[in-house]
Amino acid sequence: MPAVSVIMPAYNVEPYVGDAIGSALAQTFTDLEVIVVDDGSTDETAQAVRTLARQDSRVKLVQQPNRGLAGARNSALRASRGEFLALLDSDDVWEPTFLEQQLAILHARPDVDIVTGNGWYLGGAKHGQVARPQPDPRPAPELASIIGDEWSVFIMSVFRRHVYTGIGPFDESMRSNEDYDFWLRAAVAGFTFARNDTPLGHYRVRSDSLSASNIRMLRGILHVYTKLRPVIADRAREMSILQRQIVRFESELLAAEARLALELADFAAAREHLGALHARRGGATLVFARLLARWSPRTLLRMIRLRRTAVNPAPEVSPEQG
Repeated sequence: MPAVSVIMPAYNVEPYVGDAIGSALAQTFTDLEVIVVDDGSTDETAQAVRTLARQDSRVKLVQQPNRGLAGARNSALRASRGEFLALLDSDDVWEPTFLEQQLAILHARPDVDIVTGNGWYLGGAKHGQVARPQPDPRPAPELASIIGDEWSVFIMSVFRRHVYTGIGPFDESMRSNEDYDFWLRAAVAGFTFARNDTPLGHYRVRSDSLSASNIRMLRGILHVYTKLRPVIADRAREMSILQRQIVRFESELLAAEARLALELADFAAAREHLGALHARRGGATLVFARLLARWSPRTLLRMIRLRRTAVNPAPEVSPEQG
């Protein structure tokens, strides 16, 4: 029985999946299996995985109709046998010592249940930049900090099997942010996190993200918070942080919806969203933006695009499964 099960969902990733699997097979820690779940791909993803499975018996292919990222991860988890579970998306890659270093922490600290890692951005405007701080001044993730910092747990994480058996699978009703929901549930259940801030992977991001992708992500985060609210109703500190985050992301959602409405030339909707945002935030800038949305909406759209390019060239949005 392998010590580590690598959990890899795959959907239309034929150009990338070979590199992802190859990086798992090239680990200095070799006692592992790689469970790839082809989630109803319409390209040659499954065939690419079969070819590698014939070359190395540690690669296992599971095929299923499309169920989304959470459903694919859950199928891989059900098929897994390892004491430790490691998440690796099918368009990301690990450095050869990734598993060795995360497992060293888990073996040295029996009190730790989840080790979250770090990596470099792969592709896009942030290519080559470190995804999370290094050194990372933040304390190890715990419930309050995970609520207040949605980036506190990196997707390249390794955890003990009892985390999965303790909190259950990923929420398949969610088409985004299902990993954030999973980490919050683990924290609520009392599992302990540690952080290895050494970059040991490459995290692919998409540089052509549209406003619609950001809206989906923001709605997903708000859905996670809606689920969490009754669970932590008796925790005053965490509830206070949660309320601040809900206000923050509701405002960000209104701004993203206004941008999308402008891009779609739905100027009436843009004015409505900007008005709702002004009611929350106030400020002369939003008054001016709303006036522009009424009298010169295309000028406003150009200004927004220029500002986004200068301030935030590429939002961090991972390619999503269909």
